[in-house]
Amino acid sequence: MSTHNNPPSQRNSPLLCYVTDRHSLPITNPADWLPALTQKIEEVVAAGIDWVQIREKDLPARELASLTRQALSIAAKYSVNRPSPVRVFVNDRLDVALAERADGLHLGETSLPVAEANRLVKSAVRKQAINESFLIGASCHSIDAAQAAERDGADYIFFGPIFATPSKERFGPPQGLDRFAQVCRALTIRVLAIGGITPDNAQSCVAAGATGIAAIRLFQHFGGSRLSLLGEHVPKVPSG
Repeated sequence: MSTHNNPPSQRNSPLLCYVTDRHSLPITNPADWLPALTQKIEEVVAAGIDWVQIREKDLPARELASLTRQALSIAAKYSVNRPSPVRVFVNDRLDVALAERADGLHLGETSLPVAEANRLVKSAVRKQAINESFLIGASCHSIDAAQAAERDGADYIFFGPIFATPSKERFGPPQGLDRFAQVCRALTIRVLAIGGITPDNAQSCVAAGATGIAAIRLFQHFGGSRLSLLGEHVPKVPSG
């Protein structure tokens, strides 16, 4: 585990991470994407989401920074009555994550290597440019890749796709729950399941050892709350 990470606290419930995708939002005017996505982020955080990963790879840095800033503001608002703060991660763009003082960076297979990101983050922590609780995550599609990510300093990984899903077809056949369970047993860092997660199969991922669930469609199109998804109570933010 990287030295800049605080050890994960014991949880009685799985982490839920919403991965954004503005292109799949039901909007007709592309100019409306920012308010629509910002509204969606607030909706899912209000419903009990723990983490938000800003995954808008084609956004210019200025717009990505603005979106990250708004997401962090929403996270701060809803963290007031939570036992753990809502975290906001930026996909790929370490520069934006550092500039906006986000809570972490998520890396894909073709992103900056985890070891290099870890080195840069440690330097930023020493300069007090970011908090020591800043996390580095990585998407992994094999046990070897997952173990390498942990060895190189990742604080958590996404592993998948667990189930069949159109958005993950390029990564090959679904990994399945048995392989996912093997990865969970092999690592000491957080392992979040991703790919084809639904309200019907989410608990099976948790039973296999998942620290949490990461998803786009599950949270972006699911109209209920954490209460109806995982049988948990979510405190409301006081008005005013």
